[in-house]
Amino acid sequence: MIDRKYIGHALPSHSALVELGRLQFFAKAIGQTDPIYTDLASARAAGHPSLPVPPTFLFCLEMASPDPSHMRNLLGIDQKRLLHGEEDFTYHRMAYAGDTLTFEPRIDDIYDKKNGALDFVIRTTRVTNQRGEHVADLRAVIVQRNPV
Repeated sequence: MIDRKYIGHALPSHSALVELGRLQFFAKAIGQTDPIYTDLASARAAGHPSLPVPPTFLFCLEMASPDPSHMRNLLGIDQKRLLHGEEDFTYHRMAYAGDTLTFEPRIDDIYDKKNGALDFVIRTTRVTNQRGEHVADLRAVIVQRNPV
């Protein structure tokens, strides 16, 4: 079982530049056809200062931390028994190409189900931009299958 003493633990924060080319690539990869996500002139004509960040792209930037396995190592999670539970995003303002976003993750909860056969870890991440404005809250649930 994962030690519950880590509930409330702040994980290392990191910042990432939202690169225009990476946004264009991501938009194409997910099949986004709206030109505001790939063409700067279209984005500006629609009233945006630059290419807007498409939904779910923040997850990619969060995983670009210097040590994306930090939480797994801290909690002693065996990657071979790890499952992706769910993720959700709450947006407070737009983010754009050229922004520098800071990700501040923490472990919000740890609990088990099925008499300890499954451990659940809830990680929430506050995202702010270079002006300190609250951009989004990310929530991810991972599940560890335990031997029974």
